[in-house]
This record gives sequence, C-alpha cells and structure tokens, in this order.
Amino acid sequence: MPESDFRVDQKTSKMPDRLVTDTIDEELAPGARNAVRVCLRLKPEERITIITDEATRDIATALQAEVEEIGSEHAVFVLENYESRPLKRMPQNVLDDLAQSQVSIFAAQSQRDELASRMQMSDIVNKKRIRHAHMVNITRQIMLEGMRADFHAIDSLSQRLVEMARASKRITCRTPRGTDFVTDFSPKLKWLKTSGIITPEKWGNLPGGEIFTSPETSEGVFVVDGVVGDYLCAKYGDIGETPLTIEVKNNRISGLRCDNKQLLEEFRAYTSTDENSNRVGEFAIGTNTACTHVIGNILQDEKIPGIHIAFGHPYAEHTGADWKSKTHIDCVGRDFDIWFDGDQVMKAGKFLV
Repeated sequence: MPESDFRVDQKTSKMPDRLVTDTIDEELAPGARNAVRVCLRLKPEERITIITDEATRDIATALQAEVEEIGSEHAVFVLENYESRPLKRMPQNVLDDLAQSQVSIFAAQSQRDELASRMQMSDIVNKKRIRHAHMVNITRQIMLEGMRADFHAIDSLSQRLVEMARASKRITCRTPRGTDFVTDFSPKLKWLKTSGIITPEKWGNLPGGEIFTSPETSEGVFVVDGVVGDYLCAKYGDIGETPLTIEVKNNRISGLRCDNKQLLEEFRAYTSTDENSNRVGEFAIGTNTACTHVIGNILQDEKIPGIHIAFGHPYAEHTGADWKSKTHIDCVGRDFDIWFDGDQVMKAGKFLV
C-alpha cells in the first residue's frame, strides 16, 4: 500500500496542512468518491474543511484528491499539528475554518475523553447548517466495505422505514441471544434518517445507513453481542464471545452482566459519568445492507441491519429531547426480529419491507 505523506507549513502551526496526493492508495478511491460526490454532493463553488489525524492520513489523502478533482476551495487539518492528543478541546483555528465552510469531513480516530471536543465541532456544524460527514474511527476496511454501498438505494430503504417508524407507537425487538426489548415513542420526539445522503438539516456518520430517535421510554433486556461504542470499541472489538447483557427499566440501566469483568466495569464507569449517562438516549435501526457482518468497529457495525441503542446524549438538538449528557455510548446486537406495533419488519436480521 503506497505511503501517503503530508507537508506542514514550517513557519506557523496555525496554517492548514496540505496532504500530498501524488501517490494514493487506489483501493480507497471508490469510497472517497462516494463520500465526496454522492453523500456530500460537493460543488466546485463550495468550500470544504477536512479534519484528520496522522493515523488516518491515507484516507484523508484520498478524500482530498476527490476534492481537488472537483476544484473546491478546501483546508486540511492534521490534529496532532495543533493540539496534543487526547484533545481536551478542538483547536480554535480548526473551528474558525470550519465556520467558513459549507461542507466538512471529520476523518480521524477517537481517543478517550475526546467526545467534548467533537461536540464543539458539531455545535458549529449545527449552527451553520454545514453538510458534515462524521467518519470517526474510519478504517481502510470500512472504506472497502460500507463506504462502497449504493447510498441511493439505502436512502430509499431508510425513507420507507422512517415513515413507518413515525407512525408507530411501540417497537419490539428480540434476538436468539436473549434480547427482549420494548420501546415506546412520543410524537414530540423526532425520528431522523441518516442514510448517507447528507443534508444541512442533519450531519451524518459515514458510512451512513440508519434511522433513529430518542425514545420516550424503554424496558427489557438488551444483549450486546456485537460491539460497544466510543473508545471501548477499539479496546474490545467484537464482543460476541462475551456479550454484555443490559437490563433497562424506566429508560435507565437497572442491571449489567458480562463474563468479561474488565469490560463490565469500564462500561459501568462510563455510564456513571453524569446523571444521564445511564439513560437510553438513542434508539436506532441500521439500514446499510452492504454491512453484512460485525467487524469490531462501531462506525460500520451500527449500520448493520438491526437495532442499536445508546446510553447518554440524546442528540437533543435534532430529536427534541429535553435533557442532555456529556457521554454517548452505542450498543450493537445481532440477528434481530423487529415489530413496529404488531407488524414484523425484520426476521433474523433481514428486512421484510
């Protein structure tokens, strides 16, 4: 695989970086083209900010090459050139540049306690209505799998599902590993579609493919036999051999079980960070049919057709929830049966609609 490089202005670390696109990994090009041209629909007259890090520079180089071919004005920031990691805050010059753009990409690896810095970025994205692709923890494997999806087809599937979800009062889900979970919804809380086709109304993860909301309430058992999110994902990967069983009552964690005691205690600590860290903030259905198996990376695995829930921040700025949290951790299961009210829409992980 060709090694990409980057040049940094030696006079000042306050200037944007420039990645060298003379030699790029051609295997990354189809996914990068999908991101820039299909998902973000970048136009020559628009400006784009790309935020990356040293670990992800090959992918960022492929993204920049697509931007250069379109001819858009752009700035690239390699985070380690501006702040030490983990980031306590997003560098101000990065935020200032972002505020000038109509389109943006965050393609970098997450580190522990960096969620607050990414939320600073998303605050500007929301305020300025920037079409933003969030590619946190993106890898070469994801660029070759989930990012090569037919996002127009995924958008059509997601639209059918979100319309059905908006008309439903209750969703029930079960799995062979023991999930038996019931969620009720309020018409005051919005369902959103992030199918990979990104609009100013809501930034989206790439690869895209999910519909989600914040539940009014939820009850039951949710068995996480896929992955858990944030920095725990990189540490533990696919936890199918030692699933985490979460008991939920009145929308909050009431019990936890796991044979991996270290994972159990780290998850317990994470969901005890603030008063709402143990509260179900997100209920989501993955819709990316190009994602067929768990790879141990939350960015792609949460898009697998099926259910994932998250504890903590409910994306209140989009869902309309009236509470918040400093944390957000996704939990992904496998092989779901799903009912919208009384109508089954998924059987053994396959959509029936």
